[in-house]
Amino acid sequence: MPKVAYSDADRARIRTQLIAVGLELMSKQGIQHTTVEQVYKKVGISRTFFYSFFATKEDLIVETLYLQQPKIIQYVQTLMADPALSWRDAVKQFLHACCYGEKNGIAVLTIEEQQLIFKRLSKESYQVFRQKQLRLFGEILKNFGIKADAARIHLFTNLSLTAMVVRRAIPDTLPLFVPEAADETVDAQLNAVLDILEKWKRTPAP
Repeated sequence: MPKVAYSDADRARIRTQLIAVGLELMSKQGIQHTTVEQVYKKVGISRTFFYSFFATKEDLIVETLYLQQPKIIQYVQTLMADPALSWRDAVKQFLHACCYGEKNGIAVLTIEEQQLIFKRLSKESYQVFRQKQLRLFGEILKNFGIKADAARIHLFTNLSLTAMVVRRAIPDTLPLFVPEAADETVDAQLNAVLDILEKWKRTPAP
């Protein structure tokens, strides 16, 4: 007979499981290819019960991105501590892994997903999202050995996300781009970002 009542502890545990399973699936097969049904079935609950935790898939996605942030920082730290990698190689390997998200177990939003999430977030939730996002990119720069002010963090965020979304948008979302040069485009973008980061590393933040 199905359980009809859940304690607060049960609900907290199930919510945590949903977020963890959502991140696991999204980081492996991509956010677009992960369905709500896949998530709640793997956790072992009903569709109706899932929606008592998250009103939409986008609400779940936001929580998975928050859960992913410390994992990303840990990955950065691992690369930066690798004696076999130069500073530039470690940084580029990290950025490259983010651009090819699901191939490296990292969930990355497409342009369409960013638009959907932006529409779903309340003004307050959007501010929280931005604060967490900027804190993440600031922490990444810190682990790169770069002292950064707000302006540097903002620019690094935009440059990084540009490379990530462009690679994921070619050719479906950006059909007039040349798909045969997609990987070379990302490589050129990352090299340009690395040049800026190297300059910042040598120059204290204003």
